[in-house]
Amino acid sequence: MNKDDIQPDLNPTEYIISKDNENTVLESLEKREDAEAIRIRRYLDMSDLSRKDGSPLSEIIKRVKNLPLIKGFDDVVIPEIVPADISFDLFDFAADHPARSKSDTYYADDKNILRTHDTVMWYYYLNLPEIKQRIAENKTLGVLCYGKVYRKDEIDRKHMNIFHQMGGLYLVPDNKEALTIDDLKNILSEIVKGIFGPQVEFRFLLDTFPYTDPSLQVEVMVNGDWLEILGGGMPKKSVLKNFGLEGYHGWAFGFGLERLAMISLELPDIRLLWSPDPRVIKQLKLGNKYVEVSKYPEITRDISFIVDKDFMPNNYFDLIRDIGGDLVEQVEMLDKYENTEKFGVDKISYAYRIIYRSNDKTLRSEEVDALHKKIEEETIKAFGASVR
Repeated sequence: MNKDDIQPDLNPTEYIISKDNENTVLESLEKREDAEAIRIRRYLDMSDLSRKDGSPLSEIIKRVKNLPLIKGFDDVVIPEIVPADISFDLFDFAADHPARSKSDTYYADDKNILRTHDTVMWYYYLNLPEIKQRIAENKTLGVLCYGKVYRKDEIDRKHMNIFHQMGGLYLVPDNKEALTIDDLKNILSEIVKGIFGPQVEFRFLLDTFPYTDPSLQVEVMVNGDWLEILGGGMPKKSVLKNFGLEGYHGWAFGFGLERLAMISLELPDIRLLWSPDPRVIKQLKLGNKYVEVSKYPEITRDISFIVDKDFMPNNYFDLIRDIGGDLVEQVEMLDKYENTEKFGVDKISYAYRIIYRSNDKTLRSEEVDALHKKIEEETIKAFGASVR
């Protein structure tokens, strides 16, 4: 496949999906004062760095959109609150898939979630009246989607529960041409080289996704180690049929923008991508090796407690984020054990180490002690814990 194969049918357009459902859910969230509703509102209010001028994430978007094989693709802007059944059921997620759990996904209510992957844009794009008309005319389709996604996660310097993804979908009528996995490898190769330069060393490995088959991942060599950066595959006919599309096939890809930016910049801490410090901001240019402006010391505090066995660690990380914010660099589980005689049949003990460090200043012990005391108090209040 080359540029001339796809451009004739593609006329790039931006489509903005209605947020009526999202606005209805938001109205309900605004009336709630529980911790989950408050944090969800806060997360939704955070900036979309993929659309922020000067951010390395927006630079990645520009580089991908300017690739010859991508240049004719549409853009689709989708809601950040989406129905769970669209996100999971229509994409063939198994009934017991971890992503469906409230310990992994933010549920705005019983039926709606904060989007966990940008692939959900397939549904919205393929149901647009304009796209249905193009399908009726047997035309080729190409679309990109990017922005914030949300997943409950641990706390460390490489991960946040709010991050950014970019996804692409390319579909052709079965009677026009026969695309193969090699066509996908071709476009993924162009993306990798477009972001990291032609000298980058990378490889393809087999992978598994609920909605593509075959599927693959891309790894790049970084300081002697292979790191996964991209995933993709050929959309399942059964999944496309869920969206009312038959007689088409193609390829799709998706990747996290933070991971690519951190590799390109050799960035030690994901929080730096959000930093307002001008000394940091001026260094956040793709290909520029980041140099620490100042390495402020860490302060470590431990907490151990006994809770019910249905305790969910990811929910605990959210509580720590609520209180400690960007001052919490990492949370490490030190110990987890049961002792029926000591704790009771339905109880379990956890011990965590919390590393506090600011990217902007030296923390004072009394400042951290106050934060840590608040975490202890809220651990007792939110989880019925007995702090040891």
